[in-house]
Amino acid sequence: MESNEPLKDFFKEVGELWRFLIRFFSTWLKPRYEFQELLHQCFSVGYRSLALVSITAFIMGLVLTIQSRPTLVEFGAESMLPAMVSISLVREIAPVVTALICAGKIGSGIGAELGSMKVTEQIDAMEVSGTNPFKYLVVTRMTATMLMQPILTSWGCAISLYGGYLGVNIKGAVSWTFYWNEVFDSLEYGDVIPTLIKSIFFGLAIGLVGCFKGYQTSKGTEGVGEAANSAVVVASLLVFIIDLVAVQITDILRLT
Repeated sequence: MESNEPLKDFFKEVGELWRFLIRFFSTWLKPRYEFQELLHQCFSVGYRSLALVSITAFIMGLVLTIQSRPTLVEFGAESMLPAMVSISLVREIAPVVTALICAGKIGSGIGAELGSMKVTEQIDAMEVSGTNPFKYLVVTRMTATMLMQPILTSWGCAISLYGGYLGVNIKGAVSWTFYWNEVFDSLEYGDVIPTLIKSIFFGLAIGLVGCFKGYQTSKGTEGVGEAANSAVVVASLLVFIIDLVAVQITDILRLT
């Protein structure tokens, strides 16, 4: 019987997470709307993550270009380097890495913040005062992550492509105009639109897990640390699962 306990706990948590998601959508559509808190969370989620996303995206584009050059030179296809780098970054690498960064920074932050509010009974105090804590704390944070993730992904793609430009020019001489013409000639709407759509789901997953783990925190201060840690792990796993599903759907649509 004990061997089945981890499996039972897993399905129980999946069910609670699904119910939490349904509660979010049902509450999201009902007034009153906390626009001021939503703007504050958008600033917290988006602007405060901008520097980390920028640095990571720049290094990512630079390193990918430098590492890809020798292989293309070997086959005499060095001129295809800007196109190859741009497609790799925009389709897959930039959105996934940006989502993983946000899962680590935003997901853990939301989990720890809501967890500390839970164990110090601030959420209970909000209910007593007549405020809907789920609407004020959870809906605003999840909506902010859904709105900011595509923006951060777009910014990460742009910065990583600029890093690719510098990487191309480390051992070569490619003009600014030629590089960006190659980039935009290789990219299509079928590359950009799916990236933005799946980044919305990345943001939903990050906000959902962070809020869920924080809102369900127990065991005092120890539980706050566990909530932050598990929020990062579960959100990162969901990012990979969503990306896997999105890639399959995109391939099917391209074939049709």
